[in-house]
Amino acid sequence: MSKSDYEDRLEPMQHELNDVARWLQHTGKRLVVIFEGRDTAGKGGVIAALSETLNPRQCRTVALAKPSEREATQWYFQRYVTHLPAAGEMVFFDRSWYNRAGVETVMGFCTPQQTQAFLKQAPVFEQQLVADGLLLFKYWLTVDQEKQEERFAERLSDPLKRWKLSPIDLQAREKYAQYGLARDAMFQATHQHEAPWVLVDFNDQRLGRLMLIRHLLDQIPERQVPVPAFEFPPLGHAPLKEQFGTKLKPI
Repeated sequence: MSKSDYEDRLEPMQHELNDVARWLQHTGKRLVVIFEGRDTAGKGGVIAALSETLNPRQCRTVALAKPSEREATQWYFQRYVTHLPAAGEMVFFDRSWYNRAGVETVMGFCTPQQTQAFLKQAPVFEQQLVADGLLLFKYWLTVDQEKQEERFAERLSDPLKRWKLSPIDLQAREKYAQYGLARDAMFQATHQHEAPWVLVDFNDQRLGRLMLIRHLLDQIPERQVPVPAFEFPPLGHAPLKEQFGTKLKPI
């Protein structure tokens, strides 16, 4: 999809996203969207498209690093709970508690017993969130290995994208099939009525973003609330220029 066609289609949906933001504030609802998927799928790009026109005080992105030594001794979900939204807020998780069923499982960062415990606990945890009124959506971004390899190569060659590469990414290239098996086991255990998984094809990232955003908007159909009216009365005098009472001057 061309960039201009993508931008033409995205703009009206961003207006709808602002409607959702006003609706959240009006109703006090809380929204969480989880973005999972293979490396290079495009999680950061779709989160940027969702959030770039929204109030950053209302909309937050959470992308946690690996647990600290102290966090590693806590209940697994504990460090994620602190980032859940308050009334009127939305939170986008760029990877989430599902790290336990993905990278931690495949790369051996947790034991099989820990993985199985997570797969039993995650549905219960999410049922409790939804029962408490949280709007929870889970998206898995799919990408074929051929396209993934192209994107890895692009990151390697582009100094502005080099930061996206890590030693774990290089190891993960050799475990594409294993990640698929772990993903399927995760879906089997955690795809439920209260919090289903939605898979989105991100081999074309622009098209994938549009498909995902459209799907998310369609899950919140009743989102129209009155737009606050603002009036700007006449200033009452000629516009003033900046005046500085110190030696400091703008550059």
